[in-house]
Formats: sequence, C-alpha cells, structure tokens
Amino acid sequence: MGLDQRDLAAAVQVTESYISQLLTRKKAPPAPGRTDIYERMGQFLRLPSGELSKLAEVQRQQEMKKRVSEAPRPLFKECRALILSKCEMDRRAEVHRIFEKDAFGELERLVTQKILDVVQGLAREELRSEEWLRLLARLSGRSYAQMRVAILEFLDSDVFSVSAESCGTFLDPMIEAWDIDLKTFGMKLVLNARLAPGSLRRFEFVEIAPEPELAIEPGLEQFLKDDFLRGDATEEEIEILKTLKFQGRRPTPLYYYRELQSLRDPLHFPVSEQWKGSE
Repeated sequence: MGLDQRDLAAAVQVTESYISQLLTRKKAPPAPGRTDIYERMGQFLRLPSGELSKLAEVQRQQEMKKRVSEAPRPLFKECRALILSKCEMDRRAEVHRIFEKDAFGELERLVTQKILDVVQGLAREELRSEEWLRLLARLSGRSYAQMRVAILEFLDSDVFSVSAESCGTFLDPMIEAWDIDLKTFGMKLVLNARLAPGSLRRFEFVEIAPEPELAIEPGLEQFLKDDFLRGDATEEEIEILKTLKFQGRRPTPLYYYRELQSLRDPLHFPVSEQWKGSE
C-alpha cells in the first residue's frame, strides 16, 4: 500500500514507537475490549471489520498458554549448589535427589523462599547498622561501599530473580546450616552467630481449624440496635462484649450497657507503674 509504521501510527493516533513494539512483539497486544486501535487500524488498512481484534485475541491466548505451561526456571547452578551445601549432611542426599528430579519444584522453591525470607529480613533490620555492614563486607570480601550497593539490590530480589552473586554475598556468610522434615515440612535454620542475634530459627507448617463463630446473645443484639444504650461503643468494645459467656439466665440489653461502662472505668483497669514510666 506504500505506507509505513509512521502512517499507521498517525492513523491510530499513537506513537510510532508503540506501533513498532506491537509489530515486533516486544509489547503484547492490548485487550480488544479496552481499546479502539484495532478498529482504526482495520479502517486504515481496509481490512474486514473485527478481523484485527480476532487476531489480537488469538495472539494473547497463545502467549497466555505459553506462560502458564512453561515450567519455572531453575535457580542458577551456583545458588542451588550453595543451598544444598548448607543442608544437614544426613538429609542432603535425599534433598538433592528431590531437587534433581523436579527442577525448581515445590520443595526447592519452599526451601529457597524461606531461606531468602530470613536473610532478607535480617538484612533489612541491619541496613542502617554500619558496624554490621562492615562485618558482612569483610566476610564476603567486599568494600563497605560495594556492600551498600549489593544489599539494596538483594532486598529487591525474589526467589525467581535472586542472582548467584547475591547468594554468594548474603546466603553463604549468613546461613550456617538448614534442615527440613520431609513429612511435616518443618524447617530449621542456623544463622551465623556473628551476624544474627538468636541464630536458630524454626518454622512449622501446621493445620489450624477456623475458630467457630460465636452466637450473638439476644440481649446483645437488642443492645446494638438501641442507639441510646450503644452510644459510641467501639468495634473493639463490641468484640469484647460478644465473647461474654452465660449459662441459664440470658442477659438484658441493660446488662451490656453496664458492662460497657465497666470496661471504660479506669478503676477497673489501672495503669501499671511500668506503663506510666514509658509515657
């Protein structure tokens, strides 16, 4: 048709750069229902109505299926080797077999994420400690300035983007050892005592049943509907009233009003001397 990208961009009223990115697939096509560019393009290129929208939707679905079907990329070999080297000796061979069988599978992601969470949490707490950063810099063979840059980059990484360099700089000196119960997935982490106060960390994965909903007393329900009795009762105070248990006789709305006043009476909840001293 003797046209170029600039002409198409002008017709669609977008930048030439945007058109270029769409055509080279550097940018995903926008959802047809959220834009009018396909209609404008179709008119300009004299294509059947709705044709480009259908093609864009097909491309979007293909890219979506590709992203979903692709297995997560394994960690850098150096990262995996480092994490395995820190595993307790009695468990290492078994864990290694699982890692190799299912590259970057559930167990490897779980272990790596937990280790990363702990190390990043410690790094975040000590970020403003010059003494701590200098010690870590010496242990990893870096200057203080280099460590300042490295820790900021490390805190922005996640389990899918952590680099081999960050693993060597932070995970290696901070983690002494780790172990995991392959039945309960409870984990134990032993940190470098020079870098972490309380060097042992334990994590348990247990099932917790939901708390049963408390049946509301008829008297409390009437109290809450009575604007005069309820007054300016806070959500916290109401939650406390809901937890009150009774056997036999049922309380009246007036009872809850008096209970509310008792909660607010300073004589019933004296301020401790320790608390006073902190004010």
